[in-house]
Amino acid sequence: MIHGKNRIGFSLSSEGSKTFKAFNPSTLQELDESFFSATENEIELAMQKTWKAYSVYKHFSGKQKAAFLDAIADEIMNLGDALIERVAAESGLSEARIISERGRTIWQLQIYSRLLQEGSWVEATIDNAIPNREPLPKPDIRKMLRPVGPVVVFSASNFPLAYSTAGGDTASALAAGNPVIVKAHASHPGTNLLIAEAINAAALKTGMPDGVFSTLYDGGFEVGIGLVKHPLTKSVGFTGSLAGGMALYNAARERNEPIPVFAEMGSLNPIILLPEKLKNDFTEIGKILASSVATGMGQFCTKPGLMAAVGEEGLDNFIQVLSSQIQLINPTPLINKNIWESFHQKRSKLLEEKGVKLIIETTDTNEKLKGRPTLALVDFETYRKNPFFCEEVFGPFSLIIKCKDMKELESFSTLLKGQLTVSIFATEKEWQENVKLVQILEDKAGRIIFNGPPTGVEVCSSIIHGGPFPASTDGRFTSVGPEAIKRFVRPVAFQNAPQHLLPDELKDGNPLKIWRKVDGVFGNS
Repeated sequence: MIHGKNRIGFSLSSEGSKTFKAFNPSTLQELDESFFSATENEIELAMQKTWKAYSVYKHFSGKQKAAFLDAIADEIMNLGDALIERVAAESGLSEARIISERGRTIWQLQIYSRLLQEGSWVEATIDNAIPNREPLPKPDIRKMLRPVGPVVVFSASNFPLAYSTAGGDTASALAAGNPVIVKAHASHPGTNLLIAEAINAAALKTGMPDGVFSTLYDGGFEVGIGLVKHPLTKSVGFTGSLAGGMALYNAARERNEPIPVFAEMGSLNPIILLPEKLKNDFTEIGKILASSVATGMGQFCTKPGLMAAVGEEGLDNFIQVLSSQIQLINPTPLINKNIWESFHQKRSKLLEEKGVKLIIETTDTNEKLKGRPTLALVDFETYRKNPFFCEEVFGPFSLIIKCKDMKELESFSTLLKGQLTVSIFATEKEWQENVKLVQILEDKAGRIIFNGPPTGVEVCSSIIHGGPFPASTDGRFTSVGPEAIKRFVRPVAFQNAPQHLLPDELKDGNPLKIWRKVDGVFGNS
């Protein structure tokens, strides 16, 4: 049942008079149910309950938290077709895409469960005392990662499941020992509600404290800013636009106690095409990148928005293949009205810029909210002088930069701002001859991809989904994979602590049998 109420721990609340409805981008119709925007009082109730839950939940064992995450995964699967149908109604996404994203959401929860059960992620480090050391005794010092406190998570519009209510931010924050308050995205509030009820059921079944999870609704921005500014909030997770991420980042900095905002704010994900590779494999590369531009109708944060190559025969052949593949793409609805309006405004503005040549655009169906896959071309010198070309056009659009020679291609790489990914297509010989180019790009992105497209983010221990600003607010962290847990913890050292006051991870005898570093030596004994 879609009741539309805010969930504050184990309770439901609908104090306010402001409501909003979800919108179906496929039918262009509002859905029936109303959702209650949270009031200031409900924000306060949620934060107080969350803080109380934190005082209990942060002491739960890894096994207890793992059981909670596993139960969430089970409850999500128990939603069955009702979840698939609701996501489709609120997003316009295909059933196959939704099922795939649900699988990724489940996998993320399971990864953190396994991480918690294994236990070494806390980085337990022990330096035993040497009381007789001269000239001064050495104290006993023990260190590990501990939770930071309540985390506010903002659902992403383009991934209603994997980056939203029970997505990577929520899973990693809960795994770290922090209660979570999710600010539901106005594009898919019903999806949020179904997932929130699944999380609540899992919390009740596994004995979690009241307030370990809450979610609040709002058709605007007031609730989100209120949650970030609340003094009990200790960290924020966000996936979305640069403007949205920076608004939250600035709000967090203005607090009496500034807090970290881990915002993933999109990327151009440049593609660099070296001449010999492009000449030899232009057909294959064209097909690969056309698919990458159009996957999810260009609404992936890893969509390639820029492609740079030296203007030779290989580039002309590549553009021909890429264009023919783009022309075959059937436009589908974008996630919501705001994304559609932003895409068409930015796309139109860019195409009107001096020196830009339209290469191909799919036929305009005049159907509102549908994307329009588009390619354009500009020479490097024009690109270099216009900062607007460095702004993301979120949707199925890519700009090709034509360089005169390898020197300009290297200059293009040097001018890049921080990115989530950079892809390089090259032959073995070109790899040998362009080591400097790769070294330049290492400072520009969180993930460098060799001879492959940027779309497709593997959830594993080695993945980095983040990058230098403006791709994210803190390029030292990833928002995908087990390592994402480290955003929501901080190191705490215990000096000369009595054994009974130490966490189990730091006690003598290693009762949990986790891998630790003791006096500089790793082991699990």
